[in-house]
Amino acid sequence: MNAPARINSALNVRDQFPALGNWHYLDSAATAQKPQAVIDAITGAYSRDYATVHRGVYERSASMTDAYERSRAAASKLVGGQPNELVFTRGATEAINLVARTLPKDGRSRVLLSQLEHHSNIVPWQLAGFEADVVPLTPDGQIDLDAAEAMLTEEHCIVGFAHVSNVLGSILDAERAADIAHSKGALLLLDGCQAVPRTSVNIGKIGADFYAFSAHKLYGPTGIGCLWGRAELLASMPPWQGGGAMIEKVTFEESTYLDPPARFEAGTPHIVGAIGLHAAVDWVESLSLEAIHAHECALVAQTRDALRGIDGVTVYGPDDSAGIVSFNVDGVHPHDTATILDDAGVAVRAGHHCAQPLMRWLGVEATARASFAAHSDSSDIDALVKGIEQVKRVFA
Repeated sequence: MNAPARINSALNVRDQFPALGNWHYLDSAATAQKPQAVIDAITGAYSRDYATVHRGVYERSASMTDAYERSRAAASKLVGGQPNELVFTRGATEAINLVARTLPKDGRSRVLLSQLEHHSNIVPWQLAGFEADVVPLTPDGQIDLDAAEAMLTEEHCIVGFAHVSNVLGSILDAERAADIAHSKGALLLLDGCQAVPRTSVNIGKIGADFYAFSAHKLYGPTGIGCLWGRAELLASMPPWQGGGAMIEKVTFEESTYLDPPARFEAGTPHIVGAIGLHAAVDWVESLSLEAIHAHECALVAQTRDALRGIDGVTVYGPDDSAGIVSFNVDGVHPHDTATILDDAGVAVRAGHHCAQPLMRWLGVEATARASFAAHSDSSDIDALVKGIEQVKRVFA
């Protein structure tokens, strides 16, 4: 078999990331480094343009309100939605909690999840009183949609799946998942944290009912994320937090609330976070998510091929994983692997990746995980391989 071609800085963006230098950052699935365009947008918003939104009648407040709402429009357009369908949250975790806490059950109390879900798509449903049924995985780490179809009943209110696994990088057939959910009258929520930075998402084509993602994995700031929801569903859901900005009228006897998305955005929002998110959306769209996806897929192929060539290294997940490669070195705890790699200037994640049920399915306590971004290239893979060889020497 021919070796995959080496991937240099095909997107020519590495020099736009001031935090990188000669550092081999392979932890973008945890959080992405920020390009200078995003940093500049955040700095400008605080230093030159800052004011509150939705409250002041003075010019700068009006300008910031306009910028904030344009950020909403950009984020919703990124996934193929409309501005009135997108709620700003603190992240995907809060977005899923919002749905779990406010979605009318209509007599249904079960949620269908999968074995590979992040804890943020498990615990919120438990806290909200749902009973979970768990879809198994195929041998290569895909959600088994045949099993999902057989398991789904009319007792299920909602199906919650990761669009892309944060451990295995496996990509869900989201359109089929939507068809399965809707066949029994259930809704589909997709955790899009790993998909949105790596693939082109079109909510209308997929047919999902809710979609959650975070800015910080999309080259944007921490502390802000998005919940996209079908407008009629959001309108049926009550507020889950109370305060300023989300009300229509308040008396000591009762309060009435604004229409979505304002209904779900109590208090002063993360204004500058939204500005940074808009800059991040513009940045990825200037490259195109199709180009980023192709770039990362080529890096994944090269990495999997290289790691399989090292004796004693186990690689997990499907060959066509999106931007993520999890692995273990036989006889070495992933934390030790990551520590030695750090000494070599390579940053990888080590642990259970907030996916303990998936670790049990893999038969391990933890894995090491290399995850790529638009700035990644073959030099990162070379450094990773060299570092793993050092791991083997140390633990020989």
